[in-house]
Amino acid sequence: MSFQISRLIEPTYKLAECPTWDEINGRLFWTDIQGCSIQSMDWESREITTYRFDNEVGSFGLTDDGRLIVSVWDKVVLFDPKTGTSEPLAEIETDLPQTRLNDGKIGPDGAYWVGTMDTSSPREPIAGLYRVSASGEVDMIRNELQVSNGLAWSPDGLWMYHSDSSPGWIEAYNFDPTTGTLGAKMLFAQQTNETGRPDGATVDADGNYWSAGVSAGLLNCFAPDGSLTHAIALPVPKPTMPCFCGPDLDQLVVTSLQPGGEGPESLSGSLLLVEGHSSKGVLSSRFKTAL
Repeated sequence: MSFQISRLIEPTYKLAECPTWDEINGRLFWTDIQGCSIQSMDWESREITTYRFDNEVGSFGLTDDGRLIVSVWDKVVLFDPKTGTSEPLAEIETDLPQTRLNDGKIGPDGAYWVGTMDTSSPREPIAGLYRVSASGEVDMIRNELQVSNGLAWSPDGLWMYHSDSSPGWIEAYNFDPTTGTLGAKMLFAQQTNETGRPDGATVDADGNYWSAGVSAGLLNCFAPDGSLTHAIALPVPKPTMPCFCGPDLDQLVVTSLQPGGEGPESLSGSLLLVEGHSSKGVLSSRFKTAL
């Protein structure tokens, strides 16, 4: 299989993450973490709208009432793109100033699943994974993490994937899409610096798990049994998350970060369009704002 990779749009970002397709409005959203903003692009016109926040935006998700649920450092807010107003919902790890909210997605259960990361160096296992409900209730799901990442769900909602970027493991949990209850877990894949430690991820309609190999400039595709089917070399050293988007969910976009020390011709920090695959994505779940 031959892949063609190009720049989707001209702007670049220090740390682009969390690409998310909004099928209702025909827009691709992503976060510019260090720019403390969420970007939104009209798919047809390529016009970009910027929404700014008062701190770094680790991740966000779509809601069932047209808003976004957004992680702003250690706070979770409901943000209305139409009015620019935010409503506080929850706070997480406010007692740990060196951690911030990181990768997060809406599960099939309608809750916001979001993890934290240790921002200090060297990183310590002080971060966690949490489930946030419409009432603002926060349940800790996993602790002793360094960089919680890689959240995604199988198309039938019966498996949840989650990774820790630092040790490089990807786990799969049995998942109840109605209640959000986790069952047995297994080691899905173990990655290294050379094979691409796992950053953000998505799944396609066939149940394959696509993981940004942030340490190796790779986009890794794993079959549902955990076997590696593709390791796509990207023209950037540090990809951050893939997303299937476009009206037919057949366009594959990958965000990336700028590691520094590269020339102006570098594609680092770009949104990349990966063509030559035959996969399609699945629609993102939406946060249930009503109890």
